[in-house]
Amino acid sequence: MAATLHITSGDCAGQLLTQAQLPGEVFVWHDILYDGPRNPGWPSEATLRARAVFLEQSTGGGLDQAYVLETLQDQYRKLSEMLADTQIVLWFDACLFDQSMLCHILTCLQHLKRSQVELICIDAHPRIERYNGLGQLQPSELAASYPTRQPVSPEQFEFACQVDRAFAEQDLAAFQALAAQSQAPIQWIPAAVTRWLQEHSYADSEFGRLEYHTLAALRAGHHSPAEIFIAVAQADTPPQYWGDTTLWAKINGLAERTPPLVRIEGPSPRLPQWQSKHPLAEYRVNMVD
Repeated sequence: MAATLHITSGDCAGQLLTQAQLPGEVFVWHDILYDGPRNPGWPSEATLRARAVFLEQSTGGGLDQAYVLETLQDQYRKLSEMLADTQIVLWFDACLFDQSMLCHILTCLQHLKRSQVELICIDAHPRIERYNGLGQLQPSELAASYPTRQPVSPEQFEFACQVDRAFAEQDLAAFQALAAQSQAPIQWIPAAVTRWLQEHSYADSEFGRLEYHTLAALRAGHHSPAEIFIAVAQADTPPQYWGDTTLWAKINGLAERTPPLVRIEGPSPRLPQWQSKHPLAEYRVNMVD
C-alpha cells in the first residue's frame, strides 16, 4: 500500500489529525506565505534565507533566524524526498493564511510533478457558530471528514500557480482580479484575497482592518492585550487568519509610527510576539493623546 502524507497548516490542527488516527503521516507546514520576500513557486536558497531574516524581524526576534531557515529547508526537503507513489492529502482552512499556503504548496507539488494530491477544506461546521478552522474540530470530526477529500484538478493546480505568483509579487492588480472572480477553481481564494486587500486599506481609512479594529478597541476602553485580542476577534469576521503574534505585530507597528498612535506600557517597549519572560498581563496599551 502506498504511503500517505497529510499536510496541514497549524500545530493544533496537526495534533488533532494525529489523534484522529488516520492512515499515514501528519506533517505541519510553517510559514506566512501571504507576506514577506520570496519568489513564486519552488524557493531558491536565497529566498529561504531572506524569509528567515524576515520572520525573525517580524516577530521582534522571537523566532531565531537559524531555526527558521532550518525549518524551511526541512519542509521543502520533505516534499522533494517523498516516494513517487506517496498519496498527499492537504487539510486547509478557508482563511487568508491557509489559502496562501495551500496555493504555494500546490505550486511546489506541480514543480515536482506530483499529481496524486487530494484536498480537504472545511469552511463551516454546524456545531460551531464562529467557525475559523480545523483547530476547532474534534479528532472524530476530522476522521469523519476524511472521506470527503477531493482530487486536485489540473485547473486547480494552474490556478494555484497564479495565486502563488500574486502573493509572492504582492501584485495589487492581480489581487483585485482574483477577488472579483465568481467561479474560482479554488473557491475560497476570492474571499481570502479580499481579506488581504482589507489589510492594506479598510473602511476608507489609512489603516488595515486589524489596525482599524485595534484602535476601535482602545477607544472603547480595552487596554490589556487579552481584552484587545477579544475585542478585535469579535469585530472581525470568520474565518480568522491571524493569531496573537500577528495582532501584537500590528500594535507594535502602531507604537513605532512617526508620530506614534499608541503607547505600550510594560517591561519592554514592544509586546512580545513569541515566548517571553514577561507575561502579557504586565502590559497595557493606550492611545497617544
